[in-house]
Formats: sequence, structure tokens, C-alpha cells
Amino acid sequence: MTSASHDAANNTAPSPVWLVRAGAKGEDEALALELNLAVIGFTEIPDLTGVSNREAVLERVQSVSPDARPNRIRNRAGQLNAFVLRMKEGDIVALPFKTRPGHIALGCVSGEYRYERIEGVMRHTRPVDWIRPDVPRSEFGQDLLYSLGAFLTVCRIKRNNAENRIAAILARSRDHYRAESNEHQRPADVDLELEPDDEAAPDITQIARDQIFEHIRSRFPGHEFAQLVEAVLQAEGYFTLLSPPGPDGGVDILAGSGPLGFESPKLCVQVKATANAVDVTVLRSLRGTMQSFNSDQGLLVSWGGFTRDLEREARQSFFTVRLWGADDFVDAICRNYERLPEQIQNDIPLERVWTLVRDDSEY
Repeated sequence: MTSASHDAANNTAPSPVWLVRAGAKGEDEALALELNLAVIGFTEIPDLTGVSNREAVLERVQSVSPDARPNRIRNRAGQLNAFVLRMKEGDIVALPFKTRPGHIALGCVSGEYRYERIEGVMRHTRPVDWIRPDVPRSEFGQDLLYSLGAFLTVCRIKRNNAENRIAAILARSRDHYRAESNEHQRPADVDLELEPDDEAAPDITQIARDQIFEHIRSRFPGHEFAQLVEAVLQAEGYFTLLSPPGPDGGVDILAGSGPLGFESPKLCVQVKATANAVDVTVLRSLRGTMQSFNSDQGLLVSWGGFTRDLEREARQSFFTVRLWGADDFVDAICRNYERLPEQIQNDIPLERVWTLVRDDSEY
């Protein structure tokens, strides 16, 4: 039993919970899980091994960005101080996925800060035992999801009894708590040791996208997801043929350009609606199907994302195969929204909203 699970079971002082993201677009998420690490950005900041206090971290950040605004410097130093010094072995780490919307990875810190070379780049890391790497977001109360949507790379999650509740989820218990007041629903549910007039604002864009992801996931299961992909391709100008439910012979959608679909590019499209990342065998199957149908190109759409092995091998097929994860697919819906059938617009009611972009935080 982990120390966090033990705390939850015995009502002892809970382990601190840290939100730690893995790239502005989730580019390091698969890497983090594969290597059992928390991996953050800040790649321009040099090695912080041996720093002993927040002031030393602040000096290191200032030396790299002497002309940056004071608030930005404090913000970055606060996040790095939390990652290097405040985070302790046994603390809980939460990683909300961008590449696998609808899931959050939970684990426990298993070692000290390290500055190490990963894929040719020096990175700031902490060893993490990812105990539950695929927790559905539905297991978390909405107030916790707001907290986990903070517009930061690293911060501590505390309000609304978050530490005990997330420890319980880590131990595979349900989150029975639900906030009952507006105060509890405030999204600035983090502790970063910032100045009193500073708050870690929520990433409104990510919260909105999370809502879209969850709506599509629940509204378009299985074959209905393939129908939605077909509608998006038709909106982009393709003439399509959708396979019926059941075995599809390796292709869910055939799509061609031109009024009757006889013109290039001609696509073979494979669609995976499951929450799990698809592996390289799916990519290889698609390439074989492309040869059978004499198609020019292929499109692999996976709601659960892709394994790192698949992404590496897909580089070899850059000019013939495209990968759409959930984020790419939502982007495709948004850029074609006004051309989608009215019924789909009714099923996915979206409205464009302009919001101010904060630039004083690093993901």
C-alpha cells in the first residue's frame, strides 16, 4: 500500500497533492508515463541541483531572464521551487492529460529532483510511480477538476479537502464529496506561495475543451464516433463511404476528393473510439489497408491517443499518414463547425468566445 493510500485508509495527515503538467500540448505525457517521471518544461533554466531555498531558485531564474516582468519571474521561480524543494517522496502527483482527454494520471513521487538528459535535451524531472495512469475524469468532483485546470505547470492542490479526496481516488475509492457553495467552486484552488494579490488562474481554454471532450465522448460512442468523423471529412470537401457497424476489414471510412470521390487525395480512414492509446499494430494495419485499396494517404483517428512506439514509427509515414488524437479532432470540428450538418451542430452546441490570454505562466 502506498503512503498516500495508507493516509486515506487511516485518516492520518494526508500527503500533499501536486498538479504537474507535461507540456503545453501534452507533448511529454507519453514520455512521463514510459519513463516513470514527472517531466516539466523550463528548459532554458539550468540545473537546480543543490539549491537550498526559494531565494536561490529566484536568483537562478532572474539570471536567465533579467528583463522579464517581476511577476513572471516570481511565478516561474515559485513553480520550480515547488518542483525541486517542496515536493517530497510520497507526495501525490496528478497529471491531467491533453493527449488523452477524459483521463488523469495519478502517482506518487519516488525520488529526489534530477536534471538529466532525455532524448538529447536536459530536463527537470522527478521520479514518479504512476499507480493509476488512466483515471477517468468522471471519478473527480467538478470542484477538483477546476483545481486541476489551473493555468500552471506545477502547483499544490489543497482546497475542498482535495488531499484526502485524491488519495482516496488513488486507492480506488470514489470521490463522494461535492462542493455545496460558490466559495468551494472557485477554480483558483492552488497554493504556489505567490504574492497575496496573485492567484493561479484557471486555464479557461482547457476547461472549455475538457467539457467539449467529455460531451463528444459520451454523445458519440462506438460507431457513432466514426459517423462524426465522416461528417467532419465531408465538411472538409471529401466524398465518403462509411463501413457499417461490425468488422470493417481494416478501414472505417473511404474518402476521395472531387464530386464523386474519384480524385486525389484518396484516403483510408481508421477510427478508434476507445479510451486506450492505440499501438503500432494499428498503424501497420492501416498501411496495409492503404495498399489494398490503392489509396494515396491514410488517416488514423484515435480518441485515446497513441503510444510512443506508434508516434515514432508514424514519422516514417509522414507524407502518407496523418494521426488525429482527440485534440486534433476537436480542432477539426471547430474549423469546420459551420459546415457540419445542423443535426450535429445541435448535438454539439458550440459558441466562439474570446478570452484574454495570460502570458505570466509557463505550462
